[in-house]
Amino acid sequence: MGAKSILVVAGVAVATLLYLVYLGATYEPPEGTTTIVVPPPQPVQPERPAPVQRAPVAVEPEPEEAEVVEPEPAEPEQAVTVSEPEPELVEEVIETEIVQLPSLGQSDSFIGERLQQLANGAALLSYLVDEQMVRRFVVLVDNISQGNLPQTNLPYRKVQGDFPVRTIDDNLFELDEAGFRRFDQVVDTIVAVDIEQSMVLYRLASPLFQQAYAELGYGDVSFDSTLRRAIRNLLNTDEYEGPLQLVKPSVMYLYADSGVEGLSDIQKQMIRIGPDNSEKIKAKLRQVLQQL
Repeated sequence: MGAKSILVVAGVAVATLLYLVYLGATYEPPEGTTTIVVPPPQPVQPERPAPVQRAPVAVEPEPEEAEVVEPEPAEPEQAVTVSEPEPELVEEVIETEIVQLPSLGQSDSFIGERLQQLANGAALLSYLVDEQMVRRFVVLVDNISQGNLPQTNLPYRKVQGDFPVRTIDDNLFELDEAGFRRFDQVVDTIVAVDIEQSMVLYRLASPLFQQAYAELGYGDVSFDSTLRRAIRNLLNTDEYEGPLQLVKPSVMYLYADSGVEGLSDIQKQMIRIGPDNSEKIKAKLRQVLQQL
C-alpha cells in the first residue's frame, strides 16, 4: 500500500474513535421516565495499588511527502530578426541596335558588310556574286524547293573546271572520284560559317527576302516555308556507292543507272560533289532547319 493510502486509513480510524468518545461524554437519558438500576452484588476485591499514571507519549505525525513542484518550463527565447537593408536596385540599360534596312535594290552593300562580320564570312564572300545578292538567293531557293537547279543568275560563282571521267569503252564512261576534290574548299568554307550568327543576319534581312519572293509572284507565301522545303529536298538525297557509270548519247553525259538519272537536278548535283562533301552540307542544313 502506498504512503498516501496508509495516511488516509489512519485518519479515518482516529476520526471514528473521537466520534465514539464524543457520544459517550454527551449522552443524557430521556425526560419523563425513571429508570432504576439495581446493581448486582459486587464481590469484595482486595485493594490494588493505584495505577501509576504515565505521561502520555506524544506521537509525532508522519511527515507528509513534500510535494514536488516542477519548475515551469522557461519560455523559448524568441528569435530576433534583424532586417538587412534591401540592396538598391540598379537599372541596367541594354542598348538595342536599331537597324534601318535599305531598299531591296540597294541592299548589296548592307548584306556584304554584315556577311563580312560573320566568323569566316570574308572567305564566304569570295565565292558569292556581289550583285543582287538577295534576289539571286531567293530565286535559287525557289528552284531548289521544286527540285530544280538554275543555270544562270546564281548567287555564287561556279567552280571552275570540267568534271573528269574515265572512258570504259566507246559508249560507257565512269565518274572519276578525283573530281570530288574540286568542291572540298568551297564546302569547307560554307560549313565553317557560324550558324547562329548567320540566322541572326537572316532574321534581320527577312523583310528583304520576303519582298524579293513576292516579286516572283508569291506575295501570300512565307519565304521561310519555301526555304524549309528546299532544305528537305537536299536532305532527301540518297547516297550511292561509286563508281557511277555514265553514257553520252549526245553532248551531255547521263547516268547509266536510270534510277540515278531520274533524280531531280539538285539531287544529282549533291551526288557530283561526292559523298563526304554531301554529308557535310547535310549536317549544316540540319542545323539551319532547327533554327527556322
